[in-house]
Amino acid sequence: MQPQKIPATWPEREALRVKGQFWTPDWVADAMAAYVLAKRPDHLFDPAVGAGSLFQAAKRVAAQLRKSVTLYGNEIDMQAITQARQSGLSDSDLANVELRDFALNPSSRRYKAIAANPPYIRHHRLSPDTKAALREFGASLIGKPLDGRAGLHVYFLLRALSLLEAGGRLAFILPADTCEGVFAPMLWRWITRQFRLDAVLTFSSAASPFPNVDTNAIIFLIENSPPTTSLHWALVESADRDALTNWVASAFGHSDDHSLTVIERDLNEALETGLSRPPLEALHDGATLGDFANVMRGIATGANEFFFLTAMQAEALQIPNEFLIPAVGRTRDVTSDEVTAATITDLEQKGRPTLLFAPDGRPLDAFPQSIRDYLKQGEAMGIHQRTLIATRRPWYKMESRNAPPFLFAYLGRRNLRFIRNSAKIIPLTGFLCIYPRPCVAADTEKLWQALNHPGTIANLRLVGKSYGSGAIKVEPRALERLPIPLYVLAEVGLIASHSRAQLALTF
Repeated sequence: MQPQKIPATWPEREALRVKGQFWTPDWVADAMAAYVLAKRPDHLFDPAVGAGSLFQAAKRVAAQLRKSVTLYGNEIDMQAITQARQSGLSDSDLANVELRDFALNPSSRRYKAIAANPPYIRHHRLSPDTKAALREFGASLIGKPLDGRAGLHVYFLLRALSLLEAGGRLAFILPADTCEGVFAPMLWRWITRQFRLDAVLTFSSAASPFPNVDTNAIIFLIENSPPTTSLHWALVESADRDALTNWVASAFGHSDDHSLTVIERDLNEALETGLSRPPLEALHDGATLGDFANVMRGIATGANEFFFLTAMQAEALQIPNEFLIPAVGRTRDVTSDEVTAATITDLEQKGRPTLLFAPDGRPLDAFPQSIRDYLKQGEAMGIHQRTLIATRRPWYKMESRNAPPFLFAYLGRRNLRFIRNSAKIIPLTGFLCIYPRPCVAADTEKLWQALNHPGTIANLRLVGKSYGSGAIKVEPRALERLPIPLYVLAEVGLIASHSRAQLALTF
């Protein structure tokens, strides 16, 4: 099967995101099929057939096993079925594919072998009715509704597990948010109490099954058998079909292949650390960022095109300086580890916005005429009716932040993620604000060194959500949990000012 071509233009990529269709490459599909067919069932079910890559893999694996396998599936997109035929699947291969919505309207039969690459559709793309129906199903299955940020792919997994026969096997390839989202602890506690999690397969950026897509893929191999206290965890470091398929087909035996790093993990440790993350190499013996600083998100304007202005726009609108705050909006506008006055000047010369229009809460008629005119222009544009802005009283009152000494790139690929704010700008939501606590007021330079130490930077993967090409996204509360190793604190001199005994009192 030919690899899927990811569109380069935004409209085409957006259309792909709406459908959530990313085809499984053959070398990955074969390993998934090898797992679910290892016990030689007489069928395989794919709840999201798509272009048929898992059907093709099932046929290849079945041929090696000298076993006939009946293919069953669901799909809602006729165009995808056409692609499946074009990829080489026959009418008889597709005879048992039903046009139906598996997540909302599955068949009632159960299956011995289920393999899927379900549509990756995030929660904000689901209609309110669909989201409500999915949450109701989830609550009926696991006892409580999942957090509303669970995407469609999460409910595909739950639905498939509910239809897995005793002793049957399931292989799902899913985005990393399935085990990193706020809903993940509840989801995986339920799964691992009901089923045996045999293996979790993660991928290095060099071996990504979906290159040029901003998500990290993970394969979950699950059997409907009594749970165990350990699992096999693998990091796939190159796209080697034989190495991966042979390891899975060997029932996860020892592998000397350099394309695979395999670890036997305690289940509780894996759930605590995160199934997408490697195990902690040693017990955490230091502090966390939250011991030294508070973290807040940057300002959410609700309409950057209205509130975030270039110097030329502000001048043309005759907005007084008292309503303008120097600001930075995009992480790519900060290319070094420091925001300086020169950074802002350079951005202004490039025509980038650098000024936050920040009206206070006074009545409209109490503003200067130029401000009144601009706010009335915003109302004519419907700015005041936007979701976030409509919650403000009055709608134009901007959020307030003190200039943080340090910024953190909310989502980025750069190795150095902490940024010194020498220009005292206010960041928008592309950044997090880091405010040192009074206890380290005299040691901010040491804290800066500790944050940017390779030992601390390496721990970002322990608290962040992973995306494609090495990107990491960290929420404010998660960043406060960032471990700062004890040896790093000692190396930069923070441990001298804040003894280990004092730090222990904060744990």
